[in-house]
Amino acid sequence: MNRVVITGMGVIAPNGNGLDAFVANTLAGKVGIKKISKFDAHDTGITVAGEIDDFDPRAVVGKKAARRMDLYSQYAVQTAAEAVEMAGINADNTNPEEMGVIYGSGIGGLTTIQEQVIKMHDKGPRRVSPLFVPMAISNMAAGNIAIRFDAQNICSSVTTACATGTNAIGEAYRQIQDSRATVMIAGGAEASVNKIGISGFAALSALSTSTDPQVASLPFDRDRNGFVLGEGAGTLVLESLEHAQHRGARILGEVVGYGTTGDAYHITAPDPEGKGAARAMQQAIAEAGIQPQAVDYINAHGTATHANDSGESLAINKVFGPDNQVLVSSTKGMTGHLLGAAGAIEAVITVAALKRGQLPQNVGCFHQDLECNINLVSEDNQAAPEAQYALSNSFGFGGHNAVLAFRKWG
Repeated sequence: MNRVVITGMGVIAPNGNGLDAFVANTLAGKVGIKKISKFDAHDTGITVAGEIDDFDPRAVVGKKAARRMDLYSQYAVQTAAEAVEMAGINADNTNPEEMGVIYGSGIGGLTTIQEQVIKMHDKGPRRVSPLFVPMAISNMAAGNIAIRFDAQNICSSVTTACATGTNAIGEAYRQIQDSRATVMIAGGAEASVNKIGISGFAALSALSTSTDPQVASLPFDRDRNGFVLGEGAGTLVLESLEHAQHRGARILGEVVGYGTTGDAYHITAPDPEGKGAARAMQQAIAEAGIQPQAVDYINAHGTATHANDSGESLAINKVFGPDNQVLVSSTKGMTGHLLGAAGAIEAVITVAALKRGQLPQNVGCFHQDLECNINLVSEDNQAAPEAQYALSNSFGFGGHNAVLAFRKWG
């Protein structure tokens, strides 16, 4: 089995466009949730979202290429470019046939779907864009990344709802582990802050109805009332340790475990006993070759819905014991919930937190719910220079559970 390291990362998130801004703002507790400005949301009953408001597709994606991509693909390509540049991957040091892509989206080109359905309704089917299908389908972020960087190994897409980004990174890790690839570009992207996206989740009664962006997403708080929809993307460049060392790459961290299970319980609700989530964590820990007490930090899924937060807390205590000392935080209090991109940006901040020895606070918890008996990260305990191992949890509609285990490098 090959060891797998991370050599590049890229992010666009509601609280930071670019890796440095995202990491700095997240570790400082900056909330990126804001009033919805992309469309008139008044009649949806929802007023806030994790919008991206500083993205220019011309800067990295390119004006011509952007016209052929849905917004979610544009986000994916920008973050992949940042990650690949950071990793220093190029044709001189990497065989294109040894580099692959596994990249996902929970929904895909929802903006394109919304626009083209309206156009068909108003102007007839012959006015639908010939690019509708290649822009809308959820595998096209992976395809666009592979084309951009000449990645000729596996090119695949994962769609497991809110576990998508984590599953994509985990499956890419497996490719390198098993010597099927040397370098993998992996992550997730989402661009669902539009009228149909907000309306659909609002109809499920899943979204927070708060009108104040600073207190809308409340992970593990007793007064939480739903998640805040977010958008963006996160990309990691994974590489075999041998290949990274041979070319003198700067190593950011190591992937040491991956667990994935299914609840087989309900289409939207998680198993209230947290059995599947617990097993996924146990699998990742076992593959890392450590005991649960060696885990210093968990980046929780922590959506700020009652069912998720209480179930995840129960799962953590199943794995680590009721008197455990592991520190936990959900970064969704700052970013909202990026659906298929959530696990990807959360993997990025988990790796960065270990590297910097500073954990992200659980922003948005003012009165911790007694049902959520876990040790939350606060300003007082976020300094963690000795932290070595961390988990990143993602759980999706349909009962998809995915967990990554990371080790600090050096």
